[in-house]
Amino acid sequence: MLDVDPTALGFEFGGGAAIGAVMGFAAKKIAKLLAVLVGVQLMLFRYLESQGIVIVDWDRLSAGLVQTGDRAQNVADVHWLESLLSTLSIGAGFTGGFLVGFKRA
Repeated sequence: MLDVDPTALGFEFGGGAAIGAVMGFAAKKIAKLLAVLVGVQLMLFRYLESQGIVIVDWDRLSAGLVQTGDRAQNVADVHWLESLLSTLSIGAGFTGGFLVGFKRA
């Protein structure tokens, strides 16, 4: 049987909500700035590649991504119920707070 402390769950939920609200507000502000920076960077790299200044080795790049995926599958599995219960209260609070903070920005 699981031992659940309602006070600890409340603190975790409230703390997660407060942190989520701050993170959501900051994420929206930063996302706008990053969207512009990434767009400019991609245009610059595409221009440099078309001029022959930069050469991208796509085979080598995609091989690294495949190896990372293989390693992630080999990680030992934790029982799903145990994992869900350990993150549910703080995750729910963080998600709610994040959405409120993101909407307010």
